[in-house]
Amino acid sequence: MSAQVRETLVPSELYRKAGVIYGTQICTRYMRQFVHRILPEGYYQLDYLKTDERLAMAAKFLSMFDPEKIAVVSVRIYGQKPVRMMCERVGCKAITGRIIPGTFTNPNLEHYVEPDVVVVTDPRMDRQAVLEASKVGIPVVALVDTDNSIENIDFVIPANNRGRRSLALIYWILTREILRRKGVLKPDEDLDVSYEEFMARKVFK
Repeated sequence: MSAQVRETLVPSELYRKAGVIYGTQICTRYMRQFVHRILPEGYYQLDYLKTDERLAMAAKFLSMFDPEKIAVVSVRIYGQKPVRMMCERVGCKAITGRIIPGTFTNPNLEHYVEPDVVVVTDPRMDRQAVLEASKVGIPVVALVDTDNSIENIDFVIPANNRGRRSLALIYWILTREILRRKGVLKPDEDLDVSYEEFMARKVFK
């Protein structure tokens, strides 16, 4: 069923309020298909229906895996708390901060992980994880902003992957939808926390 005729996962206004649909001033060729318009300031605005549809598809896909075999990665600071919150509830493996080379490829490492699927917050920041997953044939689901390359990405979720509100909402939605599909939550049941509680503290430079 297309996004145009189904109820969205959250109200459209929430995607705007959290900044999920606001990309950068650069747009790669592949990402143009997800763009709704270019704002007067030159920023690309994503089509919230396409983001919503991709989130639903990603949740369906991820729900088919053993949670313990899902690795969720974030080098980006604002993605680390949402990733940990998601993994605490779903039961997946959170990998936050610097990615140690060999994490997915070297069984002799203490930090070696052997997932069946990898979710990355930002293909650029999490490049090491993407490269290693690709090398050993692990599918990669990624939050992809308008300026990101999709090389070695198997499934794209178009979204602002920099903002703390955006990342909190995206991971909150994925968490809720995976748990609904697994029967942990009822089809109309929400998480026990709001998306704001997934949000990292603001970092002042």
